[in-house]
Amino acid sequence: MTIRIATFNAENLFRRPTVFGLDDDERRKEILDDFQELVGLLDKEIYQDSDKERITELIVKHDAHNSGAGDRRPFFINQPRGGAKLYTVPQSGSPAVKIVAKGRPKWSGWAEMLRDDIRWEAVENTARVIAEVNADILLTVEVEDRLTLDRFNTQVLGGAVGGTPYPFNLLVDGNDSRGIDVGILSRFPITSVRSHIFDVGANGRPVFSRDCPEFEVEVAGEPLWILGNHFKSKGFGRASENDKRRKAQATRVREIYEAALAHSSRVVVAGDLNDSLASPPIKLLLDAGLREAMTHDSYGAQPPGTHGTGKRDEQKLDYLMFSPELWDRVTHVGVERRGIWAPRTFESFTTVTSKVDQASDHAALFADVDL
Repeated sequence: MTIRIATFNAENLFRRPTVFGLDDDERRKEILDDFQELVGLLDKEIYQDSDKERITELIVKHDAHNSGAGDRRPFFINQPRGGAKLYTVPQSGSPAVKIVAKGRPKWSGWAEMLRDDIRWEAVENTARVIAEVNADILLTVEVEDRLTLDRFNTQVLGGAVGGTPYPFNLLVDGNDSRGIDVGILSRFPITSVRSHIFDVGANGRPVFSRDCPEFEVEVAGEPLWILGNHFKSKGFGRASENDKRRKAQATRVREIYEAALAHSSRVVVAGDLNDSLASPPIKLLLDAGLREAMTHDSYGAQPPGTHGTGKRDEQKLDYLMFSPELWDRVTHVGVERRGIWAPRTFESFTTVTSKVDQASDHAALFADVDL
């Protein structure tokens, strides 16, 4: 029996933070960095005066306190009616915002990214990519939540596009406040799942916002383990800190992989690892005996990357890594790029006419495995 395993960063299915749609890379980076800093400050048990000053600066800078700003503000502070407040807004004078909570336990609410609906054409093109790949097991990266994955599967993939919906789907919400979690669509039963938190800080909260879900899929009566990942991006925050985080994530994923081998010799590490084949984090995983799909002989001399045009080695962000037994059974590897808008490089679906309606800026990577 030959099955197809795939991974695809879908860049959210129905709604995504509006900041991700900005054309200005520097502005997008600034907003995401500020939001990450704000969330870190808000999570503190006790707010020092310097913390309150910085929280105020970030809130005012991005109009997060101003409901009248509408969709011009990239994020806001959600303070449920009747709950204890983080801040008050004086009627006049300065400051524009006054922090009244003494720490995280003293107020109710959270910081939240403003979201907008994704163009329906882009949603349909995402489904077209998935229908064309027609994988038996598909790891999905950047999905809002479990209900979204289920509705997309039945109403778009199995409805509007006319593909075959998957009988099994699962997503365990992670710790990322932006709603970019990892899920799975499968034609085989998903018999168990565990979500691994990479590390926990002194305050008892996760150090990393992205977990590693471990899905056990029953294929022909035997377990197949899929370790789904979305490593820290290079694009936002300090480069040195991002590199450190990806390496720490890779170190933990290697531990999870080696533990999974005790249960089954059939293990796949998959997802958007946000680094190149030659990078230290990826080398950590390869040194554990994992083999990467795009190094298979069947892939040949095709473009080395999975992001954007895919022309450069550094555009190799998405991975399917196989344990030794599975690697010996890989028969074919391919990349579905037609959901990306890159008219000077390759032909897209006829329904992809611009970046606005592209399925994603990632290609879908797949491999056929003879079991």
